Amino acid sequence: MKDEIKRLFDANASHYDPERRQLIPCFDDFYGMALSLVDSASPSPRILDLGTGTGLFAAMILEKYPAAQLTLVDLSDSMIAVAKERFGSSDRIDYLIADYTEMELDGGYDFVVSSLSIHHLPHPLKQRLFGKVHSWLRDGGAFVNADQAAGHTAAADAYYRKRWLESVHASGLAASSIEASLRRRALDINATVADQLSWMEQAGFTDVDCLYKSFDFTVFYGQKASSPAINA
Repeated sequence: MKDEIKRLFDANASHYDPERRQLIPCFDDFYGMALSLVDSASPSPRILDLGTGTGLFAAMILEKYPAAQLTLVDLSDSMIAVAKERFGSSDRIDYLIADYTEMELDGGYDFVVSSLSIHHLPHPLKQRLFGKVHSWLRDGGAFVNADQAAGHTAAADAYYRKRWLESVHASGLAASSIEASLRRRALDINATVADQLSWMEQAGFTDVDCLYKSFDFTVFYGQKASSPAINA
């Protein structure tokens, strides 16, 4: 499965960005909510982006916080190559070509973010990853996951699919691009909103919520609680 995901996203790397607005009907609201939740008191937050792809969401964050220090992680070397072209020789960005479910990091990040990536993982790996994300955050840091979620029922999922297909076919996107997207979406392993919120809470996150939902496009948020002060 992991190799197939990498192959499909490698093949799509050069077309990924131009197709986003057509493949994500709620693009502005979806990414706009995720970006609003990356809300830092510091002008130079440390941010880890899991499954960064071409760096699309990372670019939005850098526009908001030009002094941010980002670590961009993706399994696809072709996607990372496009991200490097986007950002050039910026010394504010580090790149890791890696499977983020297997990474070990020192942590201390102000934010861990992800967009349209974690839904590819089997559910047990999602749960394990949420625990890792929690450990990578500093106290008071936050996890922002702009992703997909399964409907509460099979009928809801079928309706989401119908509405999405209607939208992309009406968008003017080439038939070959739609077919490529369908091949990628065939590998999706969406979990329900309720399950994902529960797994985040089990990982130790507080203030957990789904703060945006348009059919299966969702934005999840959770915070790592600050450690209680130690009385002298």
